[in-house]
Amino acid sequence: MKSLLAALALSTALSFPAVAMAKPVTLSATLRDYGGNNAYLAVYVTDQNNNYVGSLWLAGSRTRYFEHLSGWYNATGGDSSQINGITGASVGSGRTLEVTLDLKDALFDAGYKLHIDAAAENMRESPNDVVVPLTAAGAGKPVKGRRYISSFTYKM
Repeated sequence: MKSLLAALALSTALSFPAVAMAKPVTLSATLRDYGGNNAYLAVYVTDQNNNYVGSLWLAGSRTRYFEHLSGWYNATGGDSSQINGITGASVGSGRTLEVTLDLKDALFDAGYKLHIDAAAENMRESPNDVVVPLTAAGAGKPVKGRRYISSFTYKM
């Protein structure tokens, strides 16, 4: 059910011409064993000019912590309507977040970037822990994160 809600929210957040096709894409972020509280993760997309396009997923539900996902928060003003239907639990140290979403084909090989901001209570924030261009060639290739994320991949 969450996958369906995420797909519906995503198609609204990242709208393109009605003829655009979409494909299921699995996002997988494995966290380092950093030994702290569960991390909040904001997954969102920017265009070739680094302008916010839309939110894909937010791991964590307490809005009071959203401001610590500073890249996403600054882009959206913390607007929780950006994430209605596309949220899940925060992610524990050493654990993996895996989400499958339908992403528009027009996002790939067109200069769009996927960002993941991360934060854990009583620890440092990590805006842009992962930034990866959305390309067909990049699918399946692991990317290292800066602080909380050990490895990130997307598969089509």
